[in-house]
Amino acid sequence: MKIIKAAALTLLCASPFAGAGELVYQPINPSFGGDPFNGSYLLGKAQAQDTNDPPGIDRFEPLSSTERLIESLQSRLISQLISDVGSGDVNQGSFDSSEFGVVIVDENGQLSINVTDKSTGDVTTINVGGLTGF
Repeated sequence: MKIIKAAALTLLCASPFAGAGELVYQPINPSFGGDPFNGSYLLGKAQAQDTNDPPGIDRFEPLSSTERLIESLQSRLISQLISDVGSGDVNQGSFDSSEFGVVIVDENGQLSINVTDKSTGDVTTINVGGLTGF
């Protein structure tokens, strides 16, 4: 029995098919030097396996037409107020809405914008210097 095993082992080792070749690493991911045509395939596989929802996706509600109009008007009024105070037409101006209040003051070329969040009471101050006129 031992002789048969030894003979089989010798025969396998002496076989012309038994040989080792050089191992070469071939990257698959195009980010690491792989074939660029694999990119869309790998991205599709990753997206198919992704089971996570982006944070806050269930809380997003699109704005109504009225809300978009109000935001646009508020943006335009604040922009005009900053322009008027910055150009020297007035020294101080304010804008008040249900969510926030804005006070803009020109102090000798230093434009100071105070934004007050009415729900939390937090005040954010933005200072812009070097204004000599628009």
